[in-house]
Amino acid sequence: MEPYVYPEGCVFDSLEDIAGKKITIMGLGLNGGGEACVKFFLKHGAYVTVTDMKTPDLLAPTLKRISEDTELDKSRLTYVLGRHNVEDFSEADCVIKNPGVKIQGNEYLAAAKAIETDISIFLHFTKAPIIAVTGSKGKSSTVSAIDFGLKNAGFKSFLGGNITVSPLTFLDKTDGMTPVVLELSSWQLADLRGRKALKPKIAIITKIVPDHQNWYDGMDSYIADKKLIYADQDESDFTILDFDADDYLTETASPKKGCKCWGDLFASETHGKVLRYSSQILPAGVYGAFQTDLDSSTICGYSRLPDELLSKTAREKNVAEEKIMGELLVPGAHMRTNALNAALVLRLMHVSPDQTMNIVDSWKGIPHRLEHFSKWKNPYNSIKLSFYNDTCATIPEASVAAAMAFKRRVVLIAGGTDKNLDFTPLFDLMVGRKGKKFIPQKLYLLSGTGTDKLTQMLDQKYINYSGPYDSLSALLGVMKTDLMSDRAEANFAYYDYAEEIPVVFSPGATSFGMFANEFDRGNKFKDAVTYTFGN
Repeated sequence: MEPYVYPEGCVFDSLEDIAGKKITIMGLGLNGGGEACVKFFLKHGAYVTVTDMKTPDLLAPTLKRISEDTELDKSRLTYVLGRHNVEDFSEADCVIKNPGVKIQGNEYLAAAKAIETDISIFLHFTKAPIIAVTGSKGKSSTVSAIDFGLKNAGFKSFLGGNITVSPLTFLDKTDGMTPVVLELSSWQLADLRGRKALKPKIAIITKIVPDHQNWYDGMDSYIADKKLIYADQDESDFTILDFDADDYLTETASPKKGCKCWGDLFASETHGKVLRYSSQILPAGVYGAFQTDLDSSTICGYSRLPDELLSKTAREKNVAEEKIMGELLVPGAHMRTNALNAALVLRLMHVSPDQTMNIVDSWKGIPHRLEHFSKWKNPYNSIKLSFYNDTCATIPEASVAAAMAFKRRVVLIAGGTDKNLDFTPLFDLMVGRKGKKFIPQKLYLLSGTGTDKLTQMLDQKYINYSGPYDSLSALLGVMKTDLMSDRAEANFAYYDYAEEIPVVFSPGATSFGMFANEFDRGNKFKDAVTYTFGN
């Protein structure tokens, strides 16, 4: 199916043009995007109809926050919940579309006179320089590290997009001097096709792996949406791309001559200045950022930039490579890559190498991405646990990366709903193909269609696991019983008893069915750990 192309420009000529218009918001949701749209359009004088297939009970937290906002004129607000009515779409001056709804074949959107999103509205009216990030893995951590870096470097920056903060919440606070960092999903990018609204000063595409293949008809259509991040860039902009090997040659139906990875393909197409990032030293003549071993235990990051972007000290010393990242507080090779890209952005924003390194090295990560939140010591033996919430790992590769982020083997909690993904990476982890030192000490599984695919593979090789369990409380209850058993020290406590065993909740699957979304899943995991193991 051909991708949908929107008209160029915006249905509104100005923000004042919104007053008196009939606006239908398709999808209120629980993550804040729909809520932000309601408040934005009411404050600009529109008549707002909110329609969502979810019932009022399911949307209760969002409805409560809107009802308690005393600054809103709710006389111009109408709810249609538990259903959609075609007339709410056909009679509206504009429909604000939820990115999680396909436009192709949707009878309601087909009836709309005009369709916008919160992202398209924001981009049309802001004057802020945009730093945009997309990809399959590491988007949220990367944008959070960039925003942390900018703020600590003295910029008045803003963070929004797929990270659950609608940019409409800060549109009126932006100007030409306030950088805005946007995390953009493939769906959000697809909703910008043809609009000519996105021209990021800096665009980053993080690691590409198969994702959302239950939505797309293959990797190439998924990647076609990712490419929109640089579609309207020019030579005054920067495009930051992966240099390391991936499965491009087997994942694409039509490999491009001379391209060995997805980053090569993107680099061959963008009109922006290309910078590459790598876990190894970049070849001579390739600009960007790379990692290298400072010693046996520390991996550092360096930038290699054109002369005009080098610091004054580097130019005076005739040195092209500058150290921009030291030892991080957050664990994992994937987190080092995310932080390295943040450091490269800071250098492009003219932050000095030393200041960049000091800032990035102090970054502590973000909630729901390898978030350390609790410790527990067994009162009956020497076992100590350290709990990590990595609920935003919704693909198997992300779960594998989490398990490999620590210097010792972890207790892994995984599993959930399938989205037509290949669970071979998690299987490979369990059988030692990622290295025997990374095989989880124990594996506990939540139930779900994705778990079913994984357990079929594990059973064929007689790989031990516990579960699947229909709830986090049941899973953690069994885990605690295991930890209190006579065999606990033999099963769990290995290497040095003084070390804490990482317990990593990294599902590698979606949360549908058991939880409202991945953030709800992470919060419920933290609550369940507190209930089961105490503070």
